[in-house]
Amino acid sequence: MHAVFVNGKFCKDPEQVTAKDFFFPGLNVPRDTSSAVGSNVTAVNVAQIPGLNTLGISFARIDFAPHGGLNPPHTHPRATEILVVVEGTLYVGFVTSNLANGDNRLITKVLNPGDVFVFPVGLIHFQLNVGKTNAVAFASLSSQNPGVITIAKAVFGADPPLILMF
Repeated sequence: MHAVFVNGKFCKDPEQVTAKDFFFPGLNVPRDTSSAVGSNVTAVNVAQIPGLNTLGISFARIDFAPHGGLNPPHTHPRATEILVVVEGTLYVGFVTSNLANGDNRLITKVLNPGDVFVFPVGLIHFQLNVGKTNAVAFASLSSQNPGVITIAKAVFGADPPLILMF
């Protein structure tokens, strides 16, 4: 028998597939938000659910600490994201880049429970808890492996350091 390798993952023989290949438990459980940025992202992609391979979708739960919990500016190079707030109040937005006139434009909105916002593929975006209580949002992404590039870590955390000379 030959293994089939698709999208960087091995495809399981259909005769060997079980419910475990399509299951992830516990997204109802609040996550620890005591990180430096006051948020915690629980990704559910092909690494957690092998059955997502080739299906073009993934999911995430984002927990935010009260007043200031931040999912810092980042991008998903391979996916559009749609976010729904289920608890709390979030200030969200994205930055368009390199418009025809050379400008970059900030698009923002304050979201409450039940509100939905879309972040187009590849654009830098963020979420910030502006409420006095915890906030929780769920995101769906249009790739089984959307990737994430956190802007500040990429620019200021490079090894060796990024040094720009003028």
